Amino acid sequence: MFKAVALLARKPELTREQFIEHYETVHAPLILRSFPTLKAYRRNFVDLTDIIRAPGVADPSFDVITEMWFEDRAGYDAMLAAHADPAIGGPVAEDANLFLDMSRTLQFIVDER
Repeated sequence: MFKAVALLARKPELTREQFIEHYETVHAPLILRSFPTLKAYRRNFVDLTDIIRAPGVADPSFDVITEMWFEDRAGYDAMLAAHADPAIGGPVAEDANLFLDMSRTLQFIVDER
């Protein structure tokens, strides 16, 4: 399997609950419909209730760690190509702009072991 991770932040005017509600009920279903090469899609919403941190360490700059699995690199590349297609990626980007602070988005490939 091939895995990518995205660290995503909510728009500052949204509460954590509003952010999670929109992601889970609107955006996640849209992602799953739009990108058929996605084999698994997990959202891990940050909860700082029982945070453990070294002295002086700031809160994370993201609100969710999103994990995406693909069969292989070709599946990931197909998702990126679909995202670049205005007919597919356009609605995804429009929705993302409603609840995500896109200026803080970070997505990368990981070597999962």
